[in-house]
Amino acid sequence: MLLEVYQNISKFIESSGQEAVFCIKEAAKNFQCSHNTVLAIYMQIVQKRLRKVSHINSDQRIQSDHWKQFQSRNDSSREAIYNLAKQLGIPPVMLAKMFIELSEMDKNQTSTYILRNLEAIEDVNFREQVQYCLDNDDQFGPSIDLIKKSIGEEYELILKDKLTLMSIPFKDENILRDQGYDKTPDLLLAVPIAVGDNVINWIESKASFGDEHTHKQYLREQYWSYWNRFGPGLVIYWFGFVDELAEETLDKGIIIMDHMPSKVTTLI
Repeated sequence: MLLEVYQNISKFIESSGQEAVFCIKEAAKNFQCSHNTVLAIYMQIVQKRLRKVSHINSDQRIQSDHWKQFQSRNDSSREAIYNLAKQLGIPPVMLAKMFIELSEMDKNQTSTYILRNLEAIEDVNFREQVQYCLDNDDQFGPSIDLIKKSIGEEYELILKDKLTLMSIPFKDENILRDQGYDKTPDLLLAVPIAVGDNVINWIESKASFGDEHTHKQYLREQYWSYWNRFGPGLVIYWFGFVDELAEETLDKGIIIMDHMPSKVTTLI
């Protein structure tokens, strides 16, 4: 995807006041992109929004102000926390988690545990308000984390199946960690392969879209470490990437693609 197209999709999502499902559907239609690609871009924009408000998790004054505002409303409806979160520009589950921590509940139970075990909330009304946030927050919370984790595992399994069918042996990160490696790619090939003129020793599977910010962060935190230890490799952004990024690391031995190429040469 050209950088200009990506920027236009991002602007559309940022300015859209629609619910996620409608925003994604319309963007996919307007820019003739796959639903999964637009969804991946949407989720990255959500993550950027979360970083902008994450400071409230450590700012007791702001937390106290939000809690007082909630209590002063005297709103017993199940949408109470959700509506306040939307007004404040905070993910509803994040605000619900904050209120659980501020409420007079059993301090031996963490807010994360309570979110996963709502029966621990004795106040039925408060429990329903938290439940409503969990059911309707499409940006943050345990269910979103679980979905992202399962999608990542699904595409890693797809990659493993493809390599197995191509008779390309590999070690996954679990085996590598058992062998004492700390930072490991998803797959280390037992025998190098070549895609065109490019040698590949390892493959990293990302069930996401590769934008400039995300890619540079991964380069800094993961890819260069793999390159230093294992040599050149392949990064697969299954839901696409900004085309201009592919040229930046190609000459240094890190290839970017959106699929596992079928035509490879085994180097023995």
